[in-house]
Amino acid sequence: MTIQKKSLVLVDGSERSIQTVNYIKDFMPVDENMRIVLFHVFDGRPEEFRELEQAPTCIDAVSQLQNQEAEQKAAIWWYLERAKKILTKGGVPQQSIEIKLHLRKDGVARDIIEEAKNDYSAVIMRRRGLGALRRIILGSVAVKLLQSIAFIPIIIVGQVPTNKKILLAVDASPSSRKAVEFIGSLLGGHGYEACIFHAIIGLGSMAFKFPEVNAPEFPEVGMPDNCIEAFKLKTARLLQATKDTLLLSGFDSGKISEKIITGAHSRSLEILKETEEGGYSTIVVGRRGLSKVEAFFMGRVGHKVVYGGDKFTVWVV
Repeated sequence: MTIQKKSLVLVDGSERSIQTVNYIKDFMPVDENMRIVLFHVFDGRPEEFRELEQAPTCIDAVSQLQNQEAEQKAAIWWYLERAKKILTKGGVPQQSIEIKLHLRKDGVARDIIEEAKNDYSAVIMRRRGLGALRRIILGSVAVKLLQSIAFIPIIIVGQVPTNKKILLAVDASPSSRKAVEFIGSLLGGHGYEACIFHAIIGLGSMAFKFPEVNAPEFPEVGMPDNCIEAFKLKTARLLQATKDTLLLSGFDSGKISEKIITGAHSRSLEILKETEEGGYSTIVVGRRGLSKVEAFFMGRVGHKVVYGGDKFTVWVV
């Protein structure tokens, strides 16, 4: 599968956004098809102040606001040019980078969503603040983007120093297959190392637990060895199909590893544990899992990885 390598990079004028730009410089493969759009939504003056421009008593105040707006816009342009220079010094051709300073129209999140519909292959953004996504409030720009931009992958840049090691968390869902194809098309042939990872959930973790103090609980359910082996065989076929896709995309067979965890209480925790212990900087998950329940917002596993893996970069495909 060939994809258009056009990335919408969200920058807000902060030093944390510079980390996003550095991630692109250090991680993304550079070729002649690469295109990066550095995108900033500029608020400017609030609408209510614009309505006062014709009021004689507000001339001085409006003039001060106009001057302040011009200074802010100049500062943002300087910042965007700085981000562009970081990319060009990293080897990205100057003609492959576009700067867009967008005047806010319908709201920051809505304007970003509309821009993302213009033939982009991915949206790249930072985590908000030091507490990352698990501390953001419902309704924030980051949450709105995760909820609404389901038509292209979202890359959420974390704090861990970038390397070319990827943990590819897979299942048998169409979303997971799409993630594998996306990674292969974008990164194949550029020397990346990939671990194909799957956690088989333990039956005990599926028992219902009642919060009431005196309420009974279902007993722990054991999984017979032959049942575990059946799951492992099925998963091994899944991992082999994933590996074949990566090989066809140009990944080196010596840089592809596979790992199956059995009896997991939480797939997301196992993914994060493996990422930490294996020294991976980037996690790739499908947006939706196999069940209808997991289609809410995005897959439960992907959701927990995004929120819990605050220091890692997470690709939601």
